[in-house]
Amino acid sequence: MARLLVHVEGQTEEDFVNFVLRDYLLHCGYQSVSARIIGNARLRRRRGGIRPWLPVRRDIINHLHEDPGCVATTMVDFYGLPQHGDRAWPGRAAAGGASGHQKASVVEEALRHDLAHEMGTDFDITRFLPFVVVHEFEGLLFSDCAAFARGICRPDLEPSFSQIRECFATPEEIDDSPVTAPSKRVEELVPGYDKPLFGALAILEIGLNTIRAECPHFDSWLHQLESLVA
Repeated sequence: MARLLVHVEGQTEEDFVNFVLRDYLLHCGYQSVSARIIGNARLRRRRGGIRPWLPVRRDIINHLHEDPGCVATTMVDFYGLPQHGDRAWPGRAAAGGASGHQKASVVEEALRHDLAHEMGTDFDITRFLPFVVVHEFEGLLFSDCAAFARGICRPDLEPSFSQIRECFATPEEIDDSPVTAPSKRVEELVPGYDKPLFGALAILEIGLNTIRAECPHFDSWLHQLESLVA
């Protein structure tokens, strides 16, 4: 049985892995499932915000070397990934012209290729399964607008959440401009929105099955994880 290490962007994703995803994947056959915030996890004040790819790649490679029986994946938002200079993530600049979940797929393939190149020809590439959220974590919350509103104790916001959701084919397609990204839309409706707290409450109310049914790219990621221990 494999051990799964999920390299996450911040506390919200860490809580999602620990409180929602872990039990499900353990049931699927993983020996252990743990989340690790990318970068220096000991410096908790640095939670949130994406780091440059090169130190993130170094962390992932170190973990793969330390535990030959582990599978590594990522959970980071497409929105906000550095595109240029020393901070850039492979594929992010090129993905700007793609549409929908193809944006994330371009980045994921570039990450896989880059890490495989660093690990060398003997590396089993199935041990690294990058996942990029389209466009960001808050988009997943629109999988069930009524549950989202209940989860954050604001049932009055269900119509507003639904109005946003109905403009897109899937929650993952809610776009990613600095004004209309999912988190920006939520913050406009919920002043003082606390992403780690409200995100965790909403996800627990919505449930994993609903998110999978509404978000095809997310569902594909879980199918791939399941297949590794099938």
